[in-house]
Amino acid sequence: MPRQCDICQSARAIIRRPKTGQRICKECFFYVFETEVHHTIVDNRLFNRGARIGIGASGGKDSTVLAYVMKTLNQRYDYGLELFLLSVDEGISGYRDDSLETVKRNQKQYELPLKIVSYEQLYGWSMDSIVEAVGRKNNCTFCGVFRRQALDRGALMLDLDHIVTGHNADDVAETILMNVLRGDIPRLGRCTEIATVGDGYIGRSKPFKYAYEKEIVMYAYLKRLDYFSTECTYSPNAYRGYARQYLKDLESVRPSAIIDIIHAGEAMKVAETVQLPTLTSCSRCGYISSNAV
Repeated sequence: MPRQCDICQSARAIIRRPKTGQRICKECFFYVFETEVHHTIVDNRLFNRGARIGIGASGGKDSTVLAYVMKTLNQRYDYGLELFLLSVDEGISGYRDDSLETVKRNQKQYELPLKIVSYEQLYGWSMDSIVEAVGRKNNCTFCGVFRRQALDRGALMLDLDHIVTGHNADDVAETILMNVLRGDIPRLGRCTEIATVGDGYIGRSKPFKYAYEKEIVMYAYLKRLDYFSTECTYSPNAYRGYARQYLKDLESVRPSAIIDIIHAGEAMKVAETVQLPTLTSCSRCGYISSNAV
């Protein structure tokens, strides 16, 4: 006999939430997912009324769901935000060019302004040309540095107050594991922060910090959202992939492992005797950096 929803006790349950174990119906799932994101935003005071918010849009499931949910919550709870889609074209043939087509469709579907900035335009290099020059090792290191700066530069072009990204609970837990395995104390101390603000730079936050990847995929599927699902051409060689597989193995044994790792990371404190790098500005481009160049 079909099991009833644990929340409304009337509709048929179609989902078992990995985070709570609840069996719930489709409509209750939409409600609890959106409400949890709303509480994350409000409890952490991520935005001020009237702020211009850029949504980091890649065309993938996380950013597509984020754009949809941000627009929905902005209307439902009257946040008073101006929302924009901000995309970065890294110049990865057969991957980013296709995903940007999805972003352009999302722009029409959600009726939000869209700005696309490219590595080629900003730096004179594409990721394809970088890989050709340095090989297939540490590609994500180059790309991550360039993308963060590209988002900031795009935000300045749009005169944004804040950027939101689709980093989810799985992403945060993976980053904690990576920093533990590498012994990277400075990054371990700040990787669990839901919002970051640099001196004179655009603030960023992760409204999906506590949202499981499985639930984001389920939300996108049940809402029939238009998103791009192919992995980056260069991601199979990324160190993160090993942390991701380890996390999935942990989750299969203990579904709460993801949120447990996040809470453990939040509770960690760096000893006062540990010398942390001081953030400064690059002597060549002026961008925030922990090194002279």
